[in-house]
Amino acid sequence: MEKTFKANNEETAYAQWRLMKGDTVLMAIPRVVAWRSLLLNHWYHHRGQLTVYLRLLNVPLPSVYGPSADENVFG
Repeated sequence: MEKTFKANNEETAYAQWRLMKGDTVLMAIPRVVAWRSLLLNHWYHHRGQLTVYLRLLNVPLPSVYGPSADENVFG
């Protein structure tokens, strides 16, 4: 995946990506928007699943983006 991102420049990143069903275009968006919505949001979703799973096991949550709600940052 890293090679895919490094092989792109601004022109290719903003080129249209199309979701097709046969000859019908279902969706057309810039590649950079597809990467953001399809890849990054998918990773965020799984990070959320992991934190729920850890909470159910009573495991302290690691810091994902700064302190978690389980940490007392004022104490």
